[in-house]
Amino acid sequence: MTHTRHSIIPPYLLRRLADSAEPEVAQPAARTLLADQGFRADRGGLRPVPARPSMIADDVAVNREISSANNAERLPGTVVRREGEPATGDPAADEAYDGFGATWTLFHEVYGRNSIDGAGMLLRGTVHYGRSYDNAFWDGTRMVFGDGDGKIFARFTASLEVIGHELTHGVTERTAGLVYSGQPGALNEHVSDVFGVLVKQRQLGQTAADADWLIGADLLLPGVQGVALRSMIAPGTAYDDPRLGKDPQPDHMDRFVDTTDDHGGVHINSGIPNRAFALAARAIGGQAWVAAGQVWYDVLTGGGLTTRADFAAFAGLTIEAAKTRFGDGSSEHTAIADAWAQVGVTPASRVEPAPATPAEPAPASPLPVPGDADLLLRRTGGVTGMVRERRTCFDDLPARDARRWGRLLTSDALTGIAGGGPIADGYCYRVACEALSVDVTVGEQDLSESQRRLFQRTLLAEDE
Repeated sequence: MTHTRHSIIPPYLLRRLADSAEPEVAQPAARTLLADQGFRADRGGLRPVPARPSMIADDVAVNREISSANNAERLPGTVVRREGEPATGDPAADEAYDGFGATWTLFHEVYGRNSIDGAGMLLRGTVHYGRSYDNAFWDGTRMVFGDGDGKIFARFTASLEVIGHELTHGVTERTAGLVYSGQPGALNEHVSDVFGVLVKQRQLGQTAADADWLIGADLLLPGVQGVALRSMIAPGTAYDDPRLGKDPQPDHMDRFVDTTDDHGGVHINSGIPNRAFALAARAIGGQAWVAAGQVWYDVLTGGGLTTRADFAAFAGLTIEAAKTRFGDGSSEHTAIADAWAQVGVTPASRVEPAPATPAEPAPASPLPVPGDADLLLRRTGGVTGMVRERRTCFDDLPARDARRWGRLLTSDALTGIAGGGPIADGYCYRVACEALSVDVTVGEQDLSESQRRLFQRTLLAEDE
């Protein structure tokens, strides 16, 4: 089984916050980045994981288990609430418990799915992870929630759609298995946003017209100039804050962002299909989970969605699924086709994902590293997609770290792990040294512990 980590705060947001002049903002973000990089995952892209057959087919009920990490970075933590037990009085534990229930209920009562794997999987969660941890993630087996920094982010269990978003990554992992890179990766994020927001809308009894279509609206604290992490109906407008920066999501293919950051912009370009879904749901009318949500679920689980599908392929499948379920020329069929047209996605224009650019080979033998040699270290990815970068030279590094970088860059240590499949909502590093003709990109999950700490020290040196 491929276990992947899916976080709600993209790394580009965390990196920007780690650069803040406010210690109470920068330090929690930096610790969160460090903790996220410590996660070790299986290499390779997402693959569908077959559901186990249900042992008791007639006994279908939600099964939850909530633990607390007690502000440590160790999983799973101590169990504080199991299925059927009374509320703990701890808001984080009880919000996670209730959010798991709402997500399970949407998938079961609306789409007939028995938990994440379709076979009654136990929904496990851990709250109070880390100290002021600015994130929440799905690691392939459980949901994990931080308490936030209390300055930018509130506790991550406060957002129902975030809980639904992360658990949906588990559904995608076990069905279509969308590769977490480029357009397939943006679709992976998009599907999680869709069902995350549908969990919230159903819980509140909202119609598509009444809903705010925001992801993470309950995470941003007073004083932050923004309304949420993302807006599905108006991508690019969720925030514009001196600390967070400007929401980078495009709302049309004309503004598609070509980038190597964030696994090819998975948290950025997901704004395009997000808007298509919101537009379609509003045009259809009524409750979004009934028609539009059903079509998206049909595509996710129908077997026709390949692991490397692009926006055009996904659009074509949703249009065909709407025709199959509701009829050719039906209002649902027309609304979905029109929505994709409004965001500039033409279903007929199938473009295969571009192959990954091979990394430059490392020098065959150790080379001397001049003290004035430039070093670029750039980190991208994560659930918020923030970019963090440092440009320096070897003379400006601590002597011990300069020696370690020299060994890394004059051997095949990094090129040997370059090009591995990214993990969902995980981090990637670009390392470049022109003097040594090195320019490689490696995934956080493929770094050793000592390499990870070297990278983190180098990035955060200017904050000390």
